[in-house]
Amino acid sequence: MSKELLTNLIETTNREGASDLHLLVGRHPVIRVSGELVPLVKQPLLSAENIASFLDELLSPEDKKLFLERKEIDFSYSFKEALRFRGNAYFGKGNIGIALRLIPRRIPSLQELNLPQTLEQFTKRQQGFFLVVGPMGHGKSTTLASLLEVINATRAEHILTIEDPIEYVYEEKLSIIDQREVRIDTRDFKSALVSMFREDVNVGLIGEMRDKETISSAVTAAETGHLIFSTLHTNNAAQSIDRIIDIFPPEQQGQIRLQIASSLTGIFSQRLVPRISGGLIPAFELLIANNAVANLIREKRMHEINTVIETGLEHGMIDMNRSLADLVRRGEITAEHALAYSPNPQIMDRLL
Repeated sequence: MSKELLTNLIETTNREGASDLHLLVGRHPVIRVSGELVPLVKQPLLSAENIASFLDELLSPEDKKLFLERKEIDFSYSFKEALRFRGNAYFGKGNIGIALRLIPRRIPSLQELNLPQTLEQFTKRQQGFFLVVGPMGHGKSTTLASLLEVINATRAEHILTIEDPIEYVYEEKLSIIDQREVRIDTRDFKSALVSMFREDVNVGLIGEMRDKETISSAVTAAETGHLIFSTLHTNNAAQSIDRIIDIFPPEQQGQIRLQIASSLTGIFSQRLVPRISGGLIPAFELLIANNAVANLIREKRMHEINTVIETGLEHGMIDMNRSLADLVRRGEITAEHALAYSPNPQIMDRLL
């Protein structure tokens, strides 16, 4: 019965165009549509037995054992070979909760995502370190997948992704693509990155920069002839650089600062903002790491990064406030949403 219920809920999630499905004890199932949570009140209140049965379907026996030990786990789930989900199971107040995110099978293009074509320049580099940053659920993984797909379609490279879990599944075009999932194909991000140096890899995607060992290996890879893409849960370029450096103990910060200054190619920050016509549309900030930016990083003048972005339009940089203001002028979003998503509402108010 619970398996049939899960099937029904997954099909409803897909049919309603939802991005997420939330399953919690004592509540109706909830889907997220165009950024808004919508309870499925015609569905039954979920019991602990329902959730436990869902887990049996969603997790392998090994992952379920690990979940019960750690009290939380990331996983991927394929439904009838037609739909793919990224999931997280967790405990709250002694009960299990499950969050499932639907991953489109086809990787959308930059144009379809309403992202700037200038991002393509970062796929043409032979080496370096490019970050996509922003809060959870704001499209970072999809943007990275779209960038990798540009490389896959235009260059013959060996691409390696290291993810926890694997999200988008790539169809090889001009490139060779290996995808490794933490716990299934490799012990952890660090181990997979160390192996990458012996696998003749040209391009690497690291699902998330979680610790100093992963960051150190990724930056070293970018310095030694690899093109590396990754994500951080930070709000903007300056905060991202500070976050990376602050992870390291004081005696190592000088070295990592120099490495980032020499290897960073750019940082792209994005937010998905409610659209007047329905759905979501991205607003974004783009830092292009030129010589001036490298000098600011080396000289610990991170507070000047935002000014460089604001005044760097002629160099291709994009300021978040101007991106939001442009969406308002085009009739895509409301002024109220622009102010709500702005990193500096006072400046935003003057632009509107």
